Amino acid sequence: MFKVLYVGSSSACFELQNNLIYYSEREYFVTVDGKSDGKARRENVFSLFNLKPATKYRVGTAPDGFSLEIETPAESACLDARSFGAVGDGATNDWRAIQTAIDCCPKNGRVLISGGVFYTSPIVLKSHMTLEIAGGAKLLASENAADYPVLPGEVECAGSGGALQCATWEGEPRACYRSFISAFHAEDICVTGEGAVDGNGGGGGWYADCKGQSIARPRLMFINGCKNFTVHGLAAGNSASWHYHPFFSKNVNFYDIRVTADRASPNTDGCNPESCDGVKIIGAAFSTGDDCIAVKSGKAYMGAKYRTPCKNITVRNCLMRFGHGGVTLGSEMSGGIKNLDVSRCFFSQTDRGLRIKTRRGRGKYGIIDNVKFESVRMENVLTPLVVNMFYCCDADGLTEYVQSRGKRPADDGAPYLGRFRFKDMDCTDCEYAAGFFCGLPERPVKEISIENARFSMKGDAGSGVPAMASFIGEHSKAGLLFTNVETVKLKNVTFSGVSGGEVVTDNVDNLITENVTKCDGLITDNVKTS
Repeated sequence: MFKVLYVGSSSACFELQNNLIYYSEREYFVTVDGKSDGKARRENVFSLFNLKPATKYRVGTAPDGFSLEIETPAESACLDARSFGAVGDGATNDWRAIQTAIDCCPKNGRVLISGGVFYTSPIVLKSHMTLEIAGGAKLLASENAADYPVLPGEVECAGSGGALQCATWEGEPRACYRSFISAFHAEDICVTGEGAVDGNGGGGGWYADCKGQSIARPRLMFINGCKNFTVHGLAAGNSASWHYHPFFSKNVNFYDIRVTADRASPNTDGCNPESCDGVKIIGAAFSTGDDCIAVKSGKAYMGAKYRTPCKNITVRNCLMRFGHGGVTLGSEMSGGIKNLDVSRCFFSQTDRGLRIKTRRGRGKYGIIDNVKFESVRMENVLTPLVVNMFYCCDADGLTEYVQSRGKRPADDGAPYLGRFRFKDMDCTDCEYAAGFFCGLPERPVKEISIENARFSMKGDAGSGVPAMASFIGEHSKAGLLFTNVETVKLKNVTFSGVSGGEVVTDNVDNLITENVTKCDGLITDNVKTS
């Protein structure tokens, strides 16, 4: 069986209903009105393209024989960018033609990019439209900084005394080059298609001295203050910085997308929702130079001013490869992060699986709570689970205030980490540690629960620091390490190949265990039950 995730005027997306992780049990074929395209599929999420508007289709899967009916919505017009003068030869700058087509597109219309490589300066979308990049077509970003307007970080609103956030970089208002594709305070937008969007990040010197640039690098797609925004099917890559960045937006969906960046490229995160409400990332495949997914809500200024958490986030049936973190929370989390549900995801060769990074100074509104990981597989992940309240990679991240391990007053700069639940996890070929959890002594992590989990260490595991913090030293084949946590619950947890204690605690108030074992039997020497 399968269900509908999205239906647009020319494309649709579906998800198999099983309990499997990213891949189905066997190959299957998709039929449309009884006819198969002959393409064998394995992923749990699949898509259809080249559909006609205002048309009913019977979609099925073989060999199981299940089918359902969809109806594509009508559209007011379909405007081919070539009709406005776009060339698509990969050399001519097609910005004027593409932007004019967008500007002329009527409500509920579609702009079509097809049949070529369309080299272009940044474009801006508007409400009630679809941008389709058809199979075989590519949008290629200009590598020339002069083609990118500079957006101010925060501007005062004339007469009202208020302020508007136009651009942001790593959680603070900052002047940025306009992103390759942008939408500002718009609604009801879809970017879809089997085609590609190439940020050309390596072509324009964006990666050189990336931390010292006075104007921040553009993202591939910046979604600022929007609602009902969907990205479906695209292959994106090589962004100058983050690929997808929804910012203070609602109901943003990413279905069946692929994001690829060189492993050495700096800050090329896959998808970073920031202070958003309702984000779905389903059927995505990431291979990035930084975090695959990073959920954020600004640094101290933004958190205190807007107090807008990033909340109600669903990540399902996704593949994460090579990133520093598979799913990361923070470090810009001063507005809070609530209700994150990660399920049926596969992590391969990421540095960490779950990665929570925060520190003193993120502030009292930096509350992370109700985080769930369920039905997750990790292979060759250096440290599958990391919760780190001593993150050191900001300009002031190495100060005594941030890195002191002594108990300080729980002042207004201290964030709060609540409940974290991990269930049905299989983690093989871990290297540094099975998990590293370190709260603040003055504000411990509330609760860590791990149930039905297996951690096996790589035979020739290397050594390294499990989290980016001072004073923790290198580890190899360590178990679950808990420091400054109120309650730890472990049930049906198995270890293999761990050196040293499988469960090591320091300043843990309540350790509750049931059936915690290693390969040669029940652990009794370093786990207590309370």
